[in-house]
Amino acid sequence: MRTARLRAKRFGGSAVAFGEGGTTDHRLRSTMMQPSLTFVFELRAQVEPAMDFGEISPGRRRRMVPITSGRFEGPQLRGRILPGGADWQIVHPDGFTELDSRYALTTDAGALIAVRNTGVRRAAPEVMAKLLAGESVDPAQVYFRTMPTFETSAPELQWLTRSTFIGVGERYPSEVVVRFWQVV
Repeated sequence: MRTARLRAKRFGGSAVAFGEGGTTDHRLRSTMMQPSLTFVFELRAQVEPAMDFGEISPGRRRRMVPITSGRFEGPQLRGRILPGGADWQIVHPDGFTELDSRYALTTDAGALIAVRNTGVRRAAPEVMAKLLAGESVDPAQVYFRTMPTFETSAPELQWLTRSTFIGVGERYPSEVVVRFWQVV
């Protein structure tokens, strides 16, 4: 019981919030903060047609989409996308796509930000077939979510390296639009 009281005290609860063996009951969980989202910026990347490397393992194709340029803008920062990035994709037989994008941003103030943006994209097979062929599709028909991480040496942007973010994307024939939110 002493251990349960110590654990409860450390987490700001009462001893009854912890059962034997350190498990929690519903009273502790109900006091946990629900995350919310704060808009950070919208990114508009110009892309070239995908390079298809073919089947790399049974049922999985590797594609690479070069990222050539673009802009990003939000309440706290804005700038441009530097050329040389790419989205390395693994496409499954039904069109489900695993995304792994790496690219660099430079703010209007000159700070460099390295971005790794992993995620998934899925839709009905006929919609995915059009999307993968480079055709326009209604973004509302596509689930396109990402989890970016940022690296920068700029002291004023360290908040980017110390938070969790999510992105919601839209794919167009020559452009990818992703809106990023900070999980707070």
